[in-house]
Amino acid sequence: MIYHILAIGDVVGECGVRHLARHLRALKKIKDIHFTVVNGENAQMVGLTRADAEEIFSAGADVITLGNHAFGKVQIADYLDECPYLLRPANLSSRMPGRGWGVFECGRIQIGVMNLIGRCDLAFHANNPFTVADQLLCAEEKPTFTLVDFHAEATSEKLAMAYYLDGRVSALWGTHTHVPTADEEVFPKGMGYISDLGMTGAVRSVLGIEPEQSVETFLGGLPGRYRAAEGACKMQGAIFALDSESGRCVGVERIDVR
Repeated sequence: MIYHILAIGDVVGECGVRHLARHLRALKKIKDIHFTVVNGENAQMVGLTRADAEEIFSAGADVITLGNHAFGKVQIADYLDECPYLLRPANLSSRMPGRGWGVFECGRIQIGVMNLIGRCDLAFHANNPFTVADQLLCAEEKPTFTLVDFHAEATSEKLAMAYYLDGRVSALWGTHTHVPTADEEVFPKGMGYISDLGMTGAVRSVLGIEPEQSVETFLGGLPGRYRAAEGACKMQGAIFALDSESGRCVGVERIDVR
């Protein structure tokens, strides 16, 4: 059987959460989606709250992944321990609240979701994501599909991880840069891949931020705390078609809902 897995790029600000709530369930019905992973770490621009996470779940997400702003709102710490469907990068310190790996029931199959963070120009303090991926994949529990959200800055690090995990996971996608890439493909050993999903938030923005604020930053001014842009929104991501017999990907489709 072919299962359709939907991955949604970083949700940015209140307008991004609203757009997700307005369109996600309809998209899932149209595309016959079986399982949905949403990166929600920018719901409050820098981090998210319990209320944000619950709204994203209510919108239709099965799992929420995070990244470098996982603890931008420290009050999320308790919820990370409580909720197995909310993941922070697995290669952060084990002293951090929460978990970065989970196996979830999806009808007659099981789906493993792994959240990792890159170290190149992003999280130097994190453990090596390549070796942490090895450790997690050595677990006795072998789900039908394994999905990876690699929250990383450098395309080179994402591609290196893709070649490293091809044949061992079903799909790997990049998040963090908020700009969708046009390199969706099925790798030689059957892993679906895209370097970045894009974002869910204001169309007329700089990565979800008010354009004027971003321009002021590059002019050398004091822009202040991030302010989410408003106006028309987009929801970007990708759909991975996975074969339950082989655990491999048979197709990848980018999506952009405006």
